[in-house]
Amino acid sequence: MKFGVIVFPGSNCDHDAYHALKHEHGIDTTFIWHKDTDLGNVDGIIIPGGFSYGDYLRSGAIARFSPVMNQVAGFAGKGGPVLGICNGFQILLEAQLLPGTMMHNEQLRFTCKFVNLLCQNRNTPFTACIPEDRILSIPVAHGEGNYYADRDLLSKLEDENQIVLRYCSAEGEVTPEANPNGSTANIAGICNKTGNVVGMMPHPERAVEEKLGSADGRFFFESALAQIAPAL
Repeated sequence: MKFGVIVFPGSNCDHDAYHALKHEHGIDTTFIWHKDTDLGNVDGIIIPGGFSYGDYLRSGAIARFSPVMNQVAGFAGKGGPVLGICNGFQILLEAQLLPGTMMHNEQLRFTCKFVNLLCQNRNTPFTACIPEDRILSIPVAHGEGNYYADRDLLSKLEDENQIVLRYCSAEGEVTPEANPNGSTANIAGICNKTGNVVGMMPHPERAVEEKLGSADGRFFFESALAQIAPAL
């Protein structure tokens, strides 16, 4: 199994994602430059966090026009697994590979801290191995992480089981106090209708070793190993 990590000007979590995949989970991994028009022989894609193109205009708005995104869209359209993390989630929204939009955090401040997450959809290549009763501790680091969905879209997301992660308390309660950015319905991550494209604001690649404060991020990469590798 081989993963590609997309690199844009301004990406700053590409090496974190590479480390989590290759050095922590033994997954063959390669960097893919934003101007590339060939993904190579990869079986999965990660669009990492950072500030692609300096987040000018709005987060992800310029990156979605990079040549590589045409290839990512084609890969996703054929069922290829794609995980967008933080800025990667924002890029997936701008590229319309996921529904909804991202706004500035409700408190208008950059937020960098550990949050608690409740997994509500384990039918994706990146969440299948998350234990049913596990409340995840994963860090966030963003200024525009306020996911917005209007009433109709929220209803569709719930009906189609596209809400993957919600911010919650340490006890697993979805409360306003547990929401770090004002996201609609405490949404921290969603997927497309077929489940192969996942976007999330928290950073699992920054939580793969206990010495970093949590190893709960490993579940996302272990899920990829368990779900994608056997199908090859």
